[in-house]
Amino acid sequence: MVIAAFAGMGAATICHPLDVVRVQMQTEGADFKGPIDCGSQVVAREGIRKGLYAGISAAYLRQWLYGSCRIGIYAFLLEQAQQKNIDAGLPKNQIAFGAKLLMGMTSGGIGSFIGTPSELALVRMSNDSKQAVGDRRNYQGVVDCISRIASEEGVTKLWTGAKVTVMRAMVLSACVLGCSSEIKLKLTKTGLFGTEGNLLLGGLPLLFIATLCSSFIANIFSNPFDVVKSRLQNQKIDPKTGELGYTSTLDCFMKIIAKDGVPKLWAGFLPAFFKLAPYTIISLILTEKITMAVTGKSFL
Repeated sequence: MVIAAFAGMGAATICHPLDVVRVQMQTEGADFKGPIDCGSQVVAREGIRKGLYAGISAAYLRQWLYGSCRIGIYAFLLEQAQQKNIDAGLPKNQIAFGAKLLMGMTSGGIGSFIGTPSELALVRMSNDSKQAVGDRRNYQGVVDCISRIASEEGVTKLWTGAKVTVMRAMVLSACVLGCSSEIKLKLTKTGLFGTEGNLLLGGLPLLFIATLCSSFIANIFSNPFDVVKSRLQNQKIDPKTGELGYTSTLDCFMKIIAKDGVPKLWAGFLPAFFKLAPYTIISLILTEKITMAVTGKSFL
């Protein structure tokens, strides 16, 4: 879990600007022609540090709360299943693909619920620069953001959007972790990457292809949940009605479709994929290599 957290921080440092672009394109009031236009407007308004790296402290906290649990729990469950096969005299990796997906769903669900406050902080801090100056929340960091939400809105509001956050993480983790393990295993069996998949640069090409493919699959299925999550976590109370714009996850889904159409559920798909792919590749490869160096075992 510690290795996964540090690996995730490294990946977040590189990929965070794409997360900011994704959030700004998915929330209401977005008027961008595409990811490049969005990024250009963010830089023009706030610069690189305050614009593209807004909320980076929340991204780091997210790795310790969500990333560590997601990968750590998955690695534990996978190792338990492998050990059970060994004890039964079966091939170590004879684990059903459905079982791997279930492991990913379990680890992702647990990690995302624990990490929802950091996810909420990430969305709010990443989107703040898009607001009119008078409407900005002006958080000074992740600690200030979380403490203000707790004091101004109530502690339970730190889990705003928790339901859709957990659903998204379960889908995302099942695809990323389960598919990465399965694709890696299938590609290794082809013999194209050596007998143990370690051909060329210690197996980096194999890990790169497996994680890239799993990232694309994950993004297709998780993006609608991502859009709804961003909307729910960024909404404010309407000063005229005194009510929030969305009453539930389903209500948010239905209102997005009714107002903007089904394609809006895949808003920000490209920046989301361009962020998810390198983030997944970097974090999983770093975790795999560091784990191998420290424990001598593979976690995928």
